[in-house]
Amino acid sequence: MFAHLMLNIEETVSMILFGIGFTTLLLHPNLIKKIIGMNIMDTAVYLFLAAKGYIAGRMVPIMSDGIQDASAYINPVPSGLVLTGIVVSVSTTALMLALTIRLYERYGSLNLDRILILVKEEGKT
Repeated sequence: MFAHLMLNIEETVSMILFGIGFTTLLLHPNLIKKIIGMNIMDTAVYLFLAAKGYIAGRMVPIMSDGIQDASAYINPVPSGLVLTGIVVSVSTTALMLALTIRLYERYGSLNLDRILILVKEEGKT
């Protein structure tokens, strides 16, 4: 079993990273830690896609040396998905950080539990 895990080390590492990010996202009340957990999960997905898109012995899909056989190149779709995902991830992270700054300015805390208590107190008054 261990040999099989080492054969697929990229996939194994991506699953471990995803688990770390998921538990960080769920268990920490600090908003910055939640954002970091989500970024770790994103990175794990990109690693998994890149690992699945790579085929040993094949080249990037740029025709060179007159080789036109499709079996000589890797599939460019996983690489395109990773690039698109990175752009979306950076935009989402920027939005989450901006909203976190606004929450901190309003409530003076990054602790989600404390913010929820303060929101409930505001609603009662």
